[in-house]
Amino acid sequence: MLRQQDVGHRIVVRRIVGIREGRTLFSDALGELVELSETHITLATDAGPLRVPVAEVHRAKRVPPARRPTAAAVVALELAADEAWPAPVRGRLGDWRLRWADGWTGRANSALPVGDPDRPLPAALDAVQRWYAERGGTALVNTPLPLAAPVGAELDARGWTARPPVLVQTVPLRALAAPPDAGLADTPPDADTPTAGPDGTPPLAGPDGPPPVTLAGAPADDWLAIAAGRKGGLPDAARHVLTAVDRVRFAELRIDGRLLAVGRGTVTGEGRWLGVSLLEVLPEARRRGFAVAVVRALARWGADEGATRAFLQVEQSNTGAVELYRRLGFTTHHTYLTRVTPAA
Repeated sequence: MLRQQDVGHRIVVRRIVGIREGRTLFSDALGELVELSETHITLATDAGPLRVPVAEVHRAKRVPPARRPTAAAVVALELAADEAWPAPVRGRLGDWRLRWADGWTGRANSALPVGDPDRPLPAALDAVQRWYAERGGTALVNTPLPLAAPVGAELDARGWTARPPVLVQTVPLRALAAPPDAGLADTPPDADTPTAGPDGTPPLAGPDGPPPVTLAGAPADDWLAIAAGRKGGLPDAARHVLTAVDRVRFAELRIDGRLLAVGRGTVTGEGRWLGVSLLEVLPEARRRGFAVAVVRALARWGADEGATRAFLQVEQSNTGAVELYRRLGFTTHHTYLTRVTPAA
């Protein structure tokens, strides 16, 4: 049987679904184990979350991880993510993307080495350094792994450093858009029941759950203020990154007019991918299910727009966020490292 150490891993569950003519009927389910309790097993499957009573489990075990995504799948997702976070200044080096946004965020100020740079690798990296030097910036290269491992090896030889690993995570959109009672907990792991606020005030979420989330086509001033606080300012280039996407929504969760939680959603990649970014809840409103409410609202919008999968990018070291996304069914598609040119 399963143990708590199996949470977060891929499992197969054989469950009892009935009896016919004296014979027990079984059904198998494959997915990621997201919760294990004394009474239920919850797993995220391609068809959505599945909650199985322990009494119905005939057999359950961990299985090897899913096969690595193909190079083409990594490229397609990286290009969808690039489209969802568009730098105002862009260049090309063969297939490689060069991006500049006055230094606001690494994603919008780094080269994306996917495809053929149309020249030998050393010459391509020399050209990347020149391009960023012309703009007065530090050259950064985002290396999706293992796709860009040869690029990473060349950067190692040149003495480039690496920022913390980033997980590119995905989930089927119909699983993410499912209501809380479909089997996945709707709050972080230590906050299953709303309680009084930190100052003893009444709970911000009532018995019916968090207040409704509204989606706007443009960010409000207080939405931008929260984003600025998280990202260390908001230059003009940042506003372009946030808004220059054809299909974009800015999620707001308010109580009595006060903005307490935000998020941003985009639909890119030929309409297939919902990108979730800038998910933020004010400190005094955390652990009340607001972040999950924002994500689910964006997921429903993305599904209505025709998207079939969601993705996000999160630093591996951000354990709280990684745990929240795991409970929502996200699994790691691939990782990337932001490589930084050595100081002159």
